Amino acid sequence: MAVVCKSQPSDAENIAGIARPLRVGGAQWRNNILLAPMSGVSDVPFRRAAWRCGAGMVFSEMVASEALVTGHMEMQMKAESAGLPVHVVQLAGRQAGWMDHAARLAEANGADMIDINMGCPARKVTNGLSGSALMRDLDHAMELVEAVVNAVRLPVTLKMRLGWDNHSINAPELARRAVDAGVQMITVHGRTRCQFYKGRADWHAVRAVREAVDVPLIVNGDIGCAQTATAAMAASGADGVMLGRACYGQPGLPGDIARQLGADNPATEGRY
Repeated sequence: MAVVCKSQPSDAENIAGIARPLRVGGAQWRNNILLAPMSGVSDVPFRRAAWRCGAGMVFSEMVASEALVTGHMEMQMKAESAGLPVHVVQLAGRQAGWMDHAARLAEANGADMIDINMGCPARKVTNGLSGSALMRDLDHAMELVEAVVNAVRLPVTLKMRLGWDNHSINAPELARRAVDAGVQMITVHGRTRCQFYKGRADWHAVRAVREAVDVPLIVNGDIGCAQTATAAMAASGADGVMLGRACYGQPGLPGDIARQLGADNPATEGRY
């Protein structure tokens, strides 16, 4: 992990109330400490455990849209509900037609929300022109966003990076265009794709996205404790945080942080 939390803030009053309900798409999530969609990690049992321990929201593993539509068993399993009050499916793809069809299928199978992946840096994803590769062509990226928003009656959210590389920091523009098209929440990992997970996430750079949109904004990257969650929100102006790699083997971590930051009894079935 790039950030090690050596201590928690000493004054509990300084952090009380930072974890609070978050309103997305007309519904209220029980708190703003979220579990990231992680391939090979956030499967159904993991999401169920994270929710029961108090995470504000949990997201499915990344689901390849074409594979889901064509009946790929692994993708169908990834898109399954965890039997929770809210079921969020994250879709990835490079063609609007497949994204449209996959979103409709997810909705028909009980999804409550669709998240679009434009942040995955893995070569096997970006070589297929999906994930964060879409940030190299915002016009094409917006074709996918518009296809999903127009395909379903569900709230649609979008996860991205700061840009493809340091010479193309275009997250504010993509966020603005996506919100204009109907996206109802933006999540930004504070690195470019070319950084992968090297160096430190730049939470301050996410503030430009905050200035570009007025929907809920979530900051992601190097957040693993109450201290870093607090610092990330302060630096970025975000409304909440999303935990990824810090949760490996620790599905209860988002709920633990939510409680430390003053969430109101998050370790229950909660409310959507």
